[in-house]
Amino acid sequence: MKRILMLSVLCLLILGLKAQSNKIEFEQYKLKNGLSVILHEDHSTPIVAVTVLYHVGSKNEDPKRTGFAHFFEHLMFEGSDNIGRGEYMKTVQSNGGILNANTSFDRTFYFEILPSNQLELGLWLESERMLHLKVDSIGVKTQREVVKEEYRQRYENTPYGSFLPEMFKRAFEVHPYNWVPIGSLEHLNAAKIDEFRDFYKTYYVPNNATLSIAGDFDKVQLKKWIDKYFSTIPQGTLPMSRPTVVEPIKNAEVRDVIEDNVQLPAVMMGYHTPAQGTPDAYAVDMLAQILSQGNSSRMQKSIVDEQQKAMFVGAFPFPTENPGLALMFGLTNMGVSIEELETAIDKEVEKLQNELITEDEFQKLKNQIENDMISQNSKVESIAESLANYAVYYGDANLINTEIDRYMKVTREDIQNAAKKYFRKDNRVTLHYVPKKTEPSNQPELKEDKK
Repeated sequence: MKRILMLSVLCLLILGLKAQSNKIEFEQYKLKNGLSVILHEDHSTPIVAVTVLYHVGSKNEDPKRTGFAHFFEHLMFEGSDNIGRGEYMKTVQSNGGILNANTSFDRTFYFEILPSNQLELGLWLESERMLHLKVDSIGVKTQREVVKEEYRQRYENTPYGSFLPEMFKRAFEVHPYNWVPIGSLEHLNAAKIDEFRDFYKTYYVPNNATLSIAGDFDKVQLKKWIDKYFSTIPQGTLPMSRPTVVEPIKNAEVRDVIEDNVQLPAVMMGYHTPAQGTPDAYAVDMLAQILSQGNSSRMQKSIVDEQQKAMFVGAFPFPTENPGLALMFGLTNMGVSIEELETAIDKEVEKLQNELITEDEFQKLKNQIENDMISQNSKVESIAESLANYAVYYGDANLINTEIDRYMKVTREDIQNAAKKYFRKDNRVTLHYVPKKTEPSNQPELKEDKK
């Protein structure tokens, strides 16, 4: 008994030392204009990540002008009063850096990864975006065409590509998660230049932004540069849309059939789940990992390997600032009906509702989560992004070090309760994707000439 106790204490000490060694140190402060700043110093490699998170996504848009946040993701690369049109990317790339951006329901995120001796360049570029963005008819016309092409490639010309728009528009009746970030091309076409300028002046302002920098820098010098490039940018004064509407609790399953340019039928499900950061959200996340993360996950072993009913099957939460969805996707194997696959997926969910997962499975799950979180913080760009996310969404940047504790507090019973509470048929949207029906030919029938 003493030996077991000693081993337990030793394991706890090792875990504690491991957590300490992986602790992310950072400094956080605000400028007078409301800009949030987070700095993480890391001299292990001579690179630096300069990131800006604007707390604006598709949920902040006017329902009659959707797609604006995603549109600005593109427009912000057009140039500024001091950067020529199309020169933004060239400037970063010619100085040995890479850059990109992404838009979600809740935020727009920009980043540059640069050699550390080009840190000042990154700061200047981001300050230009925030203060002097070029919002003119040429840029708007150019980026409209870019977004149209992206829409065609991602949603119209990709098999199952319309999955997210079709799912979210059925899942949300009153909340602005009803539309996905790319929004409506009709809305973008109808918008006037002044509407774009107003959106820019409203949301792309210091008091709606978090500047998060991680990597190889001298903090004293960096703070001087931040003050130089950002402190004089005026604070935004226009009212921002912050939706408070709550989607009604669902008590009836929504089902539909989507005909698409696909070869194999697929079943897709969206379950209403709580907002990220809430206790139940961690249980939902862990439940999804049990079902589909890795070759030994339940759905992979049972539905794909043993029953051979699916080419692919997966479950993944879709974390959002407000209550959102956990999604499931199953692609039928040859000769398997879509109903058979749906039943097989439902049975795996029912097992989680009716039986506790085993202790071994639970321990393996916790190990996976710990490894994932360590891997997530292995790059400076990931650290900068995580610090910004935690600060904006959770109000606590230090969750980069402590969120693992929230996962570890989840019990097997919590996972079972989450399965019962959220993964109910009357709490979901179910879509069946099927191949489009072949159009009948209008050609006259050729009849054999008998002689």
